[in-house]
Amino acid sequence: MTSTPSLIVFDVNETLSDMAPLQARFDDIGVPGHLAHVWFAALLRDGFALAAAGGSAPFAVIGADLLGRMFRDVPLNRDLDEAVQHVMSSFLGLSLNPDIAEGIHALKRGGLRLVTLSNGSAQVAQALLSSGGLRNDFEALLSVDDAPAWKPAPAAYAYAADACGVAVADMLLVAVHPWDIHGAAQAGLRTAWLNRTGEAYPGYFRAPDHTLRELKDLAAALA
Repeated sequence: MTSTPSLIVFDVNETLSDMAPLQARFDDIGVPGHLAHVWFAALLRDGFALAAAGGSAPFAVIGADLLGRMFRDVPLNRDLDEAVQHVMSSFLGLSLNPDIAEGIHALKRGGLRLVTLSNGSAQVAQALLSSGGLRNDFEALLSVDDAPAWKPAPAAYAYAADACGVAVADMLLVAVHPWDIHGAAQAGLRTAWLNRTGEAYPGYFRAPDHTLRELKDLAAALA
């Protein structure tokens, strides 16, 4: 494919948002902060398992249930339900990663349409982009809550294409997660892997069309 895609689709959690504050929320309630990564990985695992089996559940439902079970035998400094709510509510207060604003502005100058597609809720994307002053740059905030399955199931990407009135081949997904890049590529989208940490890409996944250290590099790559 050599033509420039007309629609750029952004993953939200970790791609757009800086999720480092999640560790502080764990620390706040008396739980080691590094367990935030364990919990988030388990949340994705269970969402993927539901999708593979033909089902689905909201991100917040899975996340809260996992936290309740993770914290049940841990000495907390507050009530269990309050501890779960303290962690889950952090998603509405996250900030954009530092490279995002410049990259979004460059893509908009190039005349590209921008949307989000998240395994989380549209409300989280709304809060994130509004607080970062970028909400008006995105024409739609899409969530798999309205799709047949979570990403990386093909139906999730097909839902986004249908919602935006474009062919999947005219879409490009931007994500930090190799599993999302692979799923989008398998579904027929073009892909851009945002590799801020310089890690190696898994050889068992479909390779991205573009690999970027910062989002601002995407506009130049597409030009």
